[in-house]
Amino acid sequence: MTGNGSGARAIRIASFGQVLFAVSMIALGIMGLIRGNFVPIWTGVPKAFPARVLLAYLCAVISLGSGVGLLWSRAAGFAARALLAYLVAWMLLFRVPLIVRSPASNGAWWVCGETAAMIAGAWVLAIRFAGDRGSQGPGFVVGAKALAIARGLYGFGLIMFGVAHFTFLERTVSMVPSWLPWHLGWAYFTGGALIAAGLATGIGVWARLAAILSAWELSLFTLLVWVPLIVVGPDADQIDEFVDSCALTAVAWLVAESYRSGPLLRPRTTPHPPS
Repeated sequence: MTGNGSGARAIRIASFGQVLFAVSMIALGIMGLIRGNFVPIWTGVPKAFPARVLLAYLCAVISLGSGVGLLWSRAAGFAARALLAYLVAWMLLFRVPLIVRSPASNGAWWVCGETAAMIAGAWVLAIRFAGDRGSQGPGFVVGAKALAIARGLYGFGLIMFGVAHFTFLERTVSMVPSWLPWHLGWAYFTGGALIAAGLATGIGVWARLAAILSAWELSLFTLLVWVPLIVVGPDADQIDEFVDSCALTAVAWLVAESYRSGPLLRPRTTPHPPS
């Protein structure tokens, strides 16, 4: 009986966001191994970078390994922390330099926002698993301040996604499903909604509601824009976009789940311990 119970815990899945995030990371890893190159989330490595091909395979292995680890409760905490560390390193080594070199580049800010959101997802999971095991851990990994930083990074990502709706307006309009009226209006509305949700999540005003609504918006975007293209037969770029969209949708639900015990229309507060 003890062995069966342990096995059940080993395959326990915590949430929808965790499953989708894990599956997305597995898909990114498999795609990287098949291509022997960087998938979009790992772009930004200079062509002259030493051992560039080796790094591409390493990215694929880490993506695949962390995704598998997140589906196994005994390894999930380690997988989340390893992925968090790797994403932070990627941000510092290959994303921030893009902003330094081209501070006016909309694309550079977008990819920084994407990596920031991915960091937020891995960080929320690391905090969750540390809490499940009753471990306080180092303050920069777990705790209320760490969770606030993770949510702030997610908010930054949402703002960058929303801004991209306007700076790449023609592409945004072209992605609105043909059966919907007022394509330009939807582009403005969804971009504005992402910016508003990012601000609310970042500063903690109606943050839980903003996180939930942004998760639904990203979910609908994935379902209405990318799923139909996948069904009819996508090209390689569309597959990349679909998997990226799934990963960001997963992050959105992970952040929304982090508010699960809080009130809907006001910031969650941490109760003070009794004196």
